[in-house]
Amino acid sequence: MVSTPSRRSALSRRLTATAAGLLTVGTLAAAMPAAQAAPETAPRQTAQAHGGKHDRHDRHHGRTVDLQVLALNDFHGNLEPPTGSGGRVTHEHPDGTTEDITAGGAEYLATALREAREGHPRSVTVAAGDMVGASPLLSGLFHDEPTIEALNAMDMDVVGVGNHEFDEGAAELLRLQKGGCHPEDGCYADGRVFEGADYPILAANVVDEKTGRPLLAPYTVKKFKGVKVGFIGVTLEGTPNIVTAEGIKGLKFLDEVETIDRYTKELKRKGVNAVIALVHEGGFPASPAYNNDCGADGGNLSGPIAEIARNTDAGVDALITGHTHQPYVCSVPDPRGNDRLVTSAASNGRLFTELTMEYDRRTRDIVRASVEGSNRVVDRERKKAADITELLEFWQTLAAPVANRPIGWIAEDILSNRATGEPVFPLGELIADAQLAHARELDPGTDLALMNPGGVRADLTYAASGGEGDGVVTYAEGFTVQPFSNTVNVLTLSGEQLLTVLREQVSGANEASPKILQVSGGFTYTLDLTRSGADRIVADSVRLNGEPIDPSASYRVAVNSFLAGGGDGLATLAEGTEPLVGGDDLAALSDYLTANSSAADPIEAPAADRITVVR
Repeated sequence: MVSTPSRRSALSRRLTATAAGLLTVGTLAAAMPAAQAAPETAPRQTAQAHGGKHDRHDRHHGRTVDLQVLALNDFHGNLEPPTGSGGRVTHEHPDGTTEDITAGGAEYLATALREAREGHPRSVTVAAGDMVGASPLLSGLFHDEPTIEALNAMDMDVVGVGNHEFDEGAAELLRLQKGGCHPEDGCYADGRVFEGADYPILAANVVDEKTGRPLLAPYTVKKFKGVKVGFIGVTLEGTPNIVTAEGIKGLKFLDEVETIDRYTKELKRKGVNAVIALVHEGGFPASPAYNNDCGADGGNLSGPIAEIARNTDAGVDALITGHTHQPYVCSVPDPRGNDRLVTSAASNGRLFTELTMEYDRRTRDIVRASVEGSNRVVDRERKKAADITELLEFWQTLAAPVANRPIGWIAEDILSNRATGEPVFPLGELIADAQLAHARELDPGTDLALMNPGGVRADLTYAASGGEGDGVVTYAEGFTVQPFSNTVNVLTLSGEQLLTVLREQVSGANEASPKILQVSGGFTYTLDLTRSGADRIVADSVRLNGEPIDPSASYRVAVNSFLAGGGDGLATLAEGTEPLVGGDDLAALSDYLTANSSAADPIEAPAADRITVVR
């Protein structure tokens, strides 16, 4: 989803005025989330490419040299240690038991990357998209400038674009690359100008509809100590289905495989035979553990990236991927049948992938049989990077007047699908209820609300994240859950159109990966996952306040602006009539929590039972 600048601009202007003249790092008002103890030695996995483990003692050092690649994906501006399920990774022991390790936080990530580079004179740090966007308040409030500055400090070398880099539109993405103060909010402190990313942001398959030229550089070549490696960056072809149309107006998103193949050939014509693709599309391993076993030929890896990997030009030596927020290091056969590493480091900076390989000076290529990879845990037992701490304190001081304000009280964790893994989840129902309440202030006749699951970015956790106390929901925590600055809209659908929307969740573009809308109280139906396609919606089960939906009747439906434009492949929503545009979705959640909870009477998690799921 793409955000509009309205909320961020208003808040940022207020904060800029508050902090006018601030030139030095201030002190942090609220404490950082407490670190959970991790094992002294974080469990690790190594996945080997075709040919087995290479004996390092047999290397011909006159002909080959060592190369290290450190890879991230889906950081999403998580500068502070992420909380809830987004701040943990699962380790699987040899006996099949599992344990969770608390992980993530830019201060720890910077240290981990710096430690990993030690002893590796030829090291490059890369990322496969969504490094910004859908960010917590500390980054999102300032249009992700803090994250770009942190990545600069971590010596990021190259980033491939993801769908969330378009959250604030293509023009804002170009500003993040090139620098300059925000066109509306300006600079955030006197004498401090945003300089942009020190690294190239690659967008090979994002082109101008008229000229066909890429929005940003399609690839870059890193040259160091006798080594030349080309990096190509692409996002998923389906990006237009998951971002607001206005943010990508005039752009076209091309097929990932065709684009990578094209530029692989171009690089080889330029004498660059070593090629690594940064692909913002991903897969799903059989196990959620970061050290999971992919099985023979990557057989335990499903999803779009498996097909992409099997079809991408054999001249590509490795695929670093993302988007699905899953951890995996797999060997998947290329079109010639040779194993090739495909990796992903989950999300939020909880992991990074370390790839090691040999570069052959004579062939100017990576020795495929030498490629090894493993996901490394960014545990919080390591020392914090002092320069990143200083950077965060600067932005935390600016954000504190808004970030620490309480907006509600909860009696327990209210979980997203990121924690439950279920199609129906408590926080989705809470947000739908909040949007229905907001919509009824615009139109008292609003019947129901629908909320897209991808718009719920984190859990609401009972444990305090700072000094606010257990059970207190701060504005910063609400922002982390709903960072997109969408509006709450009301539109009219016929009963038949409403049924069509439900079917679109599980058919067409969404058949392979359904996008189940969260529903407000009083709206119920049965989702039968034993069926296929649109038949998964049991039509005669759909009820509003106990009454069957009348196909010929009209219903007033509340949705956010992303859905109102037909987002998530729900095209029928864009056919809604008599539209009303309400306020900000985060304001709707904040108002609902404030009105329906108190310290003495905190709100409980909804039961997540409005949609009956049959498996």
